[in-house]
Amino acid sequence: MVRTAEVERQTLETQIRVSIDLDGQGSSRLQTGLPFLDHMLDQVARHGLIDLDIQAAGDLQIDAHHTVEDIGITLGQALSRALGTKHGVRRYGHAYVPLDEALSRVVVDLSGRPGLTFNVSFTRAMIGGFDVDLFREFFQGLVNHAAITLHIDNLRGDNAHHQAETIFKAFGRALRMAVEPDPRMTGMTPSTKGSL
Repeated sequence: MVRTAEVERQTLETQIRVSIDLDGQGSSRLQTGLPFLDHMLDQVARHGLIDLDIQAAGDLQIDAHHTVEDIGITLGQALSRALGTKHGVRRYGHAYVPLDEALSRVVVDLSGRPGLTFNVSFTRAMIGGFDVDLFREFFQGLVNHAAITLHIDNLRGDNAHHQAETIFKAFGRALRMAVEPDPRMTGMTPSTKGSL
């Protein structure tokens, strides 16, 4: 079963193309115009063993909000398409990831229902030139369009870069677990409803 998708989003504010391979090797090609976001998305690809290609151009002369949110939306749409019916997947995934003093937990459910719980208190407002408020916008766009439930908790951390990196690494690993084929669920949907 091929679990790939390519999605393009064109608005007056952004032009974005995302391609995803859920059964990849963890490679990425990322050009968002936001180097720190590229660094975080590379963590998702690498730790999720997902091949990810994201090309984005946005109105960064205003600020990064539209670009970051629309990348989340487009990635969510690509994830939904690549998952298809979700037959035979594990559905749930979780990960704890440390980086020095920081520790984050991410739990994902490929539920078919969008929901985000984001418990992160960053220790500073900016990481380099990146506004940390935009991380919530990214994940909100993603869950809304992937129709997944996502719980993100930064349990501790003093360094905002470390906090962010543990979140994205944990998201990659939790997503990898959730989308993994479960040989005992072959041809079945992991839900008593019969669909997700």
